[in-house]
Amino acid sequence: MSEDDFGKLLKEYDKRDMAGFTRSFVQDFENAIGAEIDIEEDRDWSGVICLGMGGSAAGGMFLKALSDDYGGLPVIVWRDYGLPSWWGPEWLVIATSYSGNTEETLNGVREAILGGGTIVGITSGGELESTLSESAESVCLSVPSGQMPRSAFGHIFGTQLSACWKLGLLPRPDKGDILEMISRLSIASSKSDLLTNSGMVATLSRSIVGKELGIVSPSCLSPAAYRFVCQLNENSAKFARYSEIPEMNHNEIVAWTSGVSDNNSLILLRCEGLHSRTNTRIDWMLDEVQASPTWVIDCEGNSLLERLLYVSHITDWISIGLAVLTGEDPSDMPALESLKAHLSSIQ
Repeated sequence: MSEDDFGKLLKEYDKRDMAGFTRSFVQDFENAIGAEIDIEEDRDWSGVICLGMGGSAAGGMFLKALSDDYGGLPVIVWRDYGLPSWWGPEWLVIATSYSGNTEETLNGVREAILGGGTIVGITSGGELESTLSESAESVCLSVPSGQMPRSAFGHIFGTQLSACWKLGLLPRPDKGDILEMISRLSIASSKSDLLTNSGMVATLSRSIVGKELGIVSPSCLSPAAYRFVCQLNENSAKFARYSEIPEMNHNEIVAWTSGVSDNNSLILLRCEGLHSRTNTRIDWMLDEVQASPTWVIDCEGNSLLERLLYVSHITDWISIGLAVLTGEDPSDMPALESLKAHLSSIQ
């Protein structure tokens, strides 16, 4: 392919500028964590339950990973109607719906209000905003509207994270550390832009056209691995699967080492700070698995937060690259729109 192919392909297929929204991810995140949030510190919770679906649920998974790594409370992600049977008002609810009209999330919010719960809502408007405005024990935090939820991840997750910092649920990094992280992420973003037509993102995107994709990561990076799969589903209209090390070493590894077909490609995420035995397992896999191509994405960063943000942004670009290489509009979602229309016709 010629050096200017991605520029031409984006112009032809990216009708709603998914590349432009992706390009602004780091700035969106920086703006969100820098915005003033009018809530007071409150650590007196048994745990946090994050309600959300699709692109609005991804941030909850990231919060869970961070809390598992260095937080003081359990964080549970709930992607369904209602609430789990064990929920009580001693659990803080963080409800995220970018549109404000996600029916599963709204159903859970109403149940939490009836149960005397406290809710932090994150939305660009819609019914979630109006519902929470009537609840004295709740607060609604606004994010900019006008995007697809998955492209607004910087706004959404930045606001979720900032709320957790303000509440004291997660420790906020020093200002200098945040600025340095943003600087490194901005540099990585520029290098990953498909318009460069070179580098790892462009090369990887070209190499996986027509391949069955398996994404494997250590557990701490699993939110980014799962989000990558979802981006491939939505942006690229491609099937993909993900699994975690060490768990997949007790099952899926058999399939990977038993005559994997030439049509399978392995993309493995890794980073610093892993358990030594996890690194040993990864090295063994790279020696034994014969998938072609096999890619290793080193998730750069000085903290788990930075590593998750880095690889999420890189893989967003990969999903867009794969989409336009195969003639797909990365913003087009006819099946989701059709399902929503069907559901709205049946009450």
